[in-house]
Amino acid sequence: MKIRFSACRMWLRRFFFSFFLISITSALILRFVPPPLTPLMVIRGIQGMSEGRGFVIRKQWQPLERISPLLIQAVIASEDQKFPNHFGFDLQAISKAYSNNLIGKRQKGASTISQQTAKNVFLWPTSSYLRKAIEVYFTLLIESVWSKERIIEVYLNVAEFGPGVYGAEQAAQMYFHKSALGLTSREAAMLAAILPAPRRWDAAHPTTYLLQRRRWIMQQMRNVGPIDLN
Repeated sequence: MKIRFSACRMWLRRFFFSFFLISITSALILRFVPPPLTPLMVIRGIQGMSEGRGFVIRKQWQPLERISPLLIQAVIASEDQKFPNHFGFDLQAISKAYSNNLIGKRQKGASTISQQTAKNVFLWPTSSYLRKAIEVYFTLLIESVWSKERIIEVYLNVAEFGPGVYGAEQAAQMYFHKSALGLTSREAAMLAAILPAPRRWDAAHPTTYLLQRRRWIMQQMRNVGPIDLN
C-alpha cells in the first residue's frame, strides 16, 4: 500500500510538472506566434462533419495594426470595459454575478476578455468547475507573459463570429465584404454585438434585438472613448 501511494505521488508530481512546463512554454510561444487552431475550432469542425457540412474553418490572421481601432473599442466597450486596467478578472462583476446566482436572477457572464481568450486558445467550451479552475490558471498565465495588446489581438483573431467563421478579418470579409481595418463604427458594433451568440445571430441579417444591441454598444463606445492599452 505504501509503495502504491508513493508511485501515485510520483506520477502526480510528473503530471503537474509536465502540465506547467507545457502550458508555460505554449504561452511563451503564442506570445509571438499566431495560434494555428483552437480546441473550439476543432470541436466545431467535428460537429460540422457529423452534421454533413464538412470540417469548415474559415480564418485569416491579422496583426492588431490591421484591425480597425473601432472594432477594438466596440469589443472592449461591450465585453469588458475594465480590460485595460484589470489583471485578468473583474472582481466586482464576479461578485455581482455570484449574488444574483444566489437569488436565481439571470446575470450577464462575468468573464473578461482575458478569460475568454484563455478559454478559446487553451481549453474546451463546455462549462464545469474543473474547466473554470484551469481557466483561472491560464488567465493569470497570459496576463503575466502577454501584453494587453497581444491578448486583444489573439482574441480578435480566434473569436467565433459565425458557423465556421473565426477572427475579425474573416468576419469583416464575410459580412461586410471589406477588411477588418476598414470597418465603420456601425459595422464594428455589429460584429461585437454577435459575439455572445455567434452561431445564432447573423451580422448580415440582424434581428430587432441585435439592432438594439448595436445601438447600445455604439453608446458605450462613445462613453469609453478611444482605448489606450499602453
